[in-house]
Amino acid sequence: MIVITTPTGQIGQQVLERIVDSGKPIRVIARDPSRLPQRVRDRVEVFQGSHDDMDVVSKAFAGAESVLWLVPPNPQSGNSTEYYLNFTRPACQAIRSLGVKRVVGVSSLGRGFSRNAGILTAAFEMDALIESTGVSYRSLRMPYFMENMFHDLESIKSHGTFYMPTAGDQVLPLCATRDIASTAAALLLDESWSGQDSVPVVSPDSLTPNEMAHVLSEVLERPIRFQQVSIAEYKATLSRFGSEAWVKDYMDMVIAQNEGIYDDDLQKAQPSDTSFRTWCEEVFKLAVLAP
Repeated sequence: MIVITTPTGQIGQQVLERIVDSGKPIRVIARDPSRLPQRVRDRVEVFQGSHDDMDVVSKAFAGAESVLWLVPPNPQSGNSTEYYLNFTRPACQAIRSLGVKRVVGVSSLGRGFSRNAGILTAAFEMDALIESTGVSYRSLRMPYFMENMFHDLESIKSHGTFYMPTAGDQVLPLCATRDIASTAAALLLDESWSGQDSVPVVSPDSLTPNEMAHVLSEVLERPIRFQQVSIAEYKATLSRFGSEAWVKDYMDMVIAQNEGIYDDDLQKAQPSDTSFRTWCEEVFKLAVLAP
């Protein structure tokens, strides 16, 4: 039995699509089961609710061998570490009491970083909490998501510009969520692994924002430019979308990214399949061309 959390989210949905035809029994935990495609609903066992609910995870994890664990983002939350740990504690109790064998978690590169990295530090604390149960665990560790480019989709469509609080010549490690999903699905279907380890998921190309703009220009066949925004400007923008505590943790993450939090893990990472150019050609270009 495989349990998928966040089955309608960006990563969880793609994982589910990859394993639903595997022949393995699958359960999903979904706040709103109506968001699941009908084809999926007909082939999985659905537990309605949130996976931070002890009653829900106790029922869903009963008899489970493998679990995909992902804490959903919540811009209205308070301190991110408290949010991640409070969300994960019921699952850890269920993992212990019900004898779950394997957990695949979605985390981040940079666990050994020396100072607070906001939301990334929260993910590292989540890893440690799950590991404390003794369950066999694989922490999927990623850098900057290519899908973050969708935040600037309208600006790219209208003005040919995207923005980051990062210098144009700073190298930024990348990954595509479809590679995260592929890695997670393979681990969930594999019953042979045990112990606790991390699995970096990094694209074959680390690019600067200026280089990303060059790729986008070639793929979209129009000039695309990158514009750096200050930390203060970026913080002001974020403040419109989340709580004060969440904004602080997000900005601590951005600063850590600018300070190279991903660098040490990159040396151990095996390149995943999707380059930034490939992702732009196969995913982002379709969104830009859509009416």
